[in-house]
Amino acid sequence: MAAPLTVILFGATGDLSKRKLIPGLLHLFQSRLLDDMRVVGTSLDDISVDAFRDLALVAIREHSTRTLKDEDWAEFSKRLDYVPLSAGPQALKDAVLRAEEELPGDNELRLHYLSVPPKAALAAVGMIRDAGLVERSRIIMEKPFGTDYASSRKLNSQLHEVFDEEQIFRIDHFLGKEAAQNILAFRFANGLFEPIWHRNHIDHVQIDVPETLGLTQRADFYEHTGAYRDMVVTHLFQVLAFTAMEPPTALEPAAINREKTKVFRSMMPVEPANVVRGQYQGYRLEPGVAADSETETFVALKCFVDNWRWAGVPFFLRTGKRMAEGARIISIAFKEPPRSMFPPGSGVGDHGPDHLTFDLSDQPRMSLSFYGKHPGPGYRLDKLSMQFAMSETTWAGALLEAYERLIYDATRGDSTLFTSASGVERLWEISQPLIDNPPIVRPYDPGTYGPNQIHQLIAPFAWRLPFERKWREPS
Repeated sequence: MAAPLTVILFGATGDLSKRKLIPGLLHLFQSRLLDDMRVVGTSLDDISVDAFRDLALVAIREHSTRTLKDEDWAEFSKRLDYVPLSAGPQALKDAVLRAEEELPGDNELRLHYLSVPPKAALAAVGMIRDAGLVERSRIIMEKPFGTDYASSRKLNSQLHEVFDEEQIFRIDHFLGKEAAQNILAFRFANGLFEPIWHRNHIDHVQIDVPETLGLTQRADFYEHTGAYRDMVVTHLFQVLAFTAMEPPTALEPAAINREKTKVFRSMMPVEPANVVRGQYQGYRLEPGVAADSETETFVALKCFVDNWRWAGVPFFLRTGKRMAEGARIISIAFKEPPRSMFPPGSGVGDHGPDHLTFDLSDQPRMSLSFYGKHPGPGYRLDKLSMQFAMSETTWAGALLEAYERLIYDATRGDSTLFTSASGVERLWEISQPLIDNPPIVRPYDPGTYGPNQIHQLIAPFAWRLPFERKWREPS
């Protein structure tokens, strides 16, 4: 259980707050993980407390995946307050103090959630400082954390003028997903896989996150960011670290973060020749996009972790907007054994190497593919798979959504699933060659998997998406 808590929600009327944060806070309250909680919302909108509560109710009804009971809403709504940013720091402080007067005990915690655009983050930090709300507080920050090495160092320096590093939680909702955390359990708790989790047995690794969505009113942000800054540095590299890290000495934040940081330090600089940038046809016609924009809406790259475990093993990362499907997978391709004993036409090798696949979607799944023999005389082989879905277990109802898990962890001071200042700066450091000399942007049609050059990038391997077989639905 966390300490009595006041959440100060910056950007409280924004899209992320309505879709994820307000419904998530309600669920944490319903589940009694954060039952001693008050929420003070603030944003540019000059609305009343009652109007904010109405907005919250609409957001919950529209976006929550859980049943809302009248008695739960009646109790939760009383815990919501709102102060417009225009009211100034003192008004915000007064609202927080009013909320804390209603909390039991005297060890109340303040959690500042900055659900604001990157350019507004430091202004919010300044308001927290001016309101005198730094003490007994933690702050959650949304991506991106800078746009290059120099800006990330400057941002961290400015943050550290107000907050200690231990108070700062840089959020990555990918790592809040149960399937991402299951990688640690799968690797380190099972003697079947940990002994072969290295270059002698693994051929290559793919982390593939295509999206079907377009910009959804984010052109102003996206034009100055692009797919690499928006997704690769802040999400895909973090997932890579979980996949590649050495066993931590303990399942506690400092030990896990040490191993993640070692992965980042071992990563080789991203070579522009190993990157394909793309832009979907029609992007330049989007409102707010320049007619000659060179911003990438797609990026695929090959990178390497230069340490004993992974030397020579390529990691292929891909993400983009307006693609053929929405997916979030990690696929481990194992090296193929010699095939000389099998006769021609047996089918061995026809479907590529064996794969272990993690699906990081909201319905977590895992799959292990392998060759098996058809019944009958002779040796005719085909690919089979074993699949596991979290929804098929008795644990399914216990799932916290990614933002819920991360908010709860931040209130407990658990930084396992968050990014450190040194980790962020190192990732921008290895990205600098690409930022300084980006390859040309290639067009691709919406509803595809990106420019054709992605096949040259991954050759002689092949992308796992689209899958050669569909996930099996529960019977």
